[in-house]
Amino acid sequence: MPRVINDGISIHYRVEGKGLTLVLEHGFSDSSETWYELGYVEALRAKYRLILIDARGHGQSDKPHDPPSYAPENFATDIVAVLDDLSVRVAAYWGYSQGGFMGLAMARHAPERVACLVIGGASASAASAYPTEVGKEDPLITALRGGPDALAKVWGVWLTSPLRERLHANDTDALLACRRQRLITEGFADVGRIATPALVYAGSADPIHDAAQQTASELPTAQFTSLPGLNHVDAMCRSDLVLAHVEPFLARAMGQ
Repeated sequence: MPRVINDGISIHYRVEGKGLTLVLEHGFSDSSETWYELGYVEALRAKYRLILIDARGHGQSDKPHDPPSYAPENFATDIVAVLDDLSVRVAAYWGYSQGGFMGLAMARHAPERVACLVIGGASASAASAYPTEVGKEDPLITALRGGPDALAKVWGVWLTSPLRERLHANDTDALLACRRQRLITEGFADVGRIATPALVYAGSADPIHDAAQQTASELPTAQFTSLPGLNHVDAMCRSDLVLAHVEPFLARAMGQ
């Protein structure tokens, strides 16, 4: 399996298909396997050279236990390291949830490497798809403390046997460190400086929907798509609905 070392952290990635390069980055607690399982790879591999990356702390990449390792700029440099390893100068980027926030980090810290952005279920602010009630612990922290089966409940009807196996294989201490860093990361107040063409989307039943829409309004060259009735998990798992919006955007942005 291809790997690259970025400042001592081993990052695992895979390459599928042929064509213009598109990076795919998964969400928190999952791995690049999700893009296969949900049908995205099958739908995209005929048109794009897909680079599927396991974010640090996830999948087959290294899993540091210190929160500062998960600062946004570190995620960005991981992606740049993978692109460098493949001698790719510029790529399109698509990330969901945590992966979407990582895309904004890429556009902020390495804008010259990003041709266009697809940001799903994420915003440039500190908003969360799993907001914390006043006086209570962050719900994802609580779920992680409860073990893999507690975290699995977040996925609801979309929980599959392969996904359950991935959740049980997670390093809980690494995910706790990752989540703790996200909770103290303020986001990107200067998002208006990101001139990269972008599509931002979110389910209308996702608590992060309005923050994502606000981010799209602040990005100079972005459009926003609301997916009616979908929650945070639905808007990843309903690849049929999502691809109907993303594929035309990618074709336009990449001149296909």
